[in-house]
Amino acid sequence: MAIGKVLDPMAARADDITSPGPDAGSLAGRIVGFRLDEIWRAWDWVAEYWAGEFRNAGATVKFWRSSQGRTGPEGERVARSLDEFLTGIDVAVVGLGNCGSCTGWTIRDALAAAERGLPTVAVCTEVFEELGRNLAQRGGRSGLRIHILPYPLNEKLKVEVDQVAIEHLPGILQTMGADLAGLKQAAG
Repeated sequence: MAIGKVLDPMAARADDITSPGPDAGSLAGRIVGFRLDEIWRAWDWVAEYWAGEFRNAGATVKFWRSSQGRTGPEGERVARSLDEFLTGIDVAVVGLGNCGSCTGWTIRDALAAAERGLPTVAVCTEVFEELGRNLAQRGGRSGLRIHILPYPLNEKLKVEVDQVAIEHLPGILQTMGADLAGLKQAAG
């Protein structure tokens, strides 16, 4: 009789990092990087609004746009470009997890930022929250900060998305571990 070994697909990683990583703290004087993508215009609008508020608080903001070509020579170019972007920022806001593959790449890029010790938050829509959290856990960082936006988002008009961005500003700051008092002092 042969004896087999059954592996538990739900087992936790022994090396899992349950900490969310460092808080963003006061954004004044910091470089906040937004990782965008090629697909979700609504994420561009949300990031633009939040970036404006972060600038008003004294932060410098940079944007980096991921492309869909993430394999082969194009993938190597994108990986180098992401590495350069992450080297030049102090805080990472990575989105948007709004479909299966987009959520996968959002979490992958957020994990890359967190591995550098950057205060990092991944942004997903509510339908993809569970996938995002599962991918973060499988990537060894179950504590990754994930901020959730409503779904559907991309199908909304800009004025509706702008309202979502306004309503979620306090939440993204809380998820980031940003100091609201420090932001108000920096803006004032």
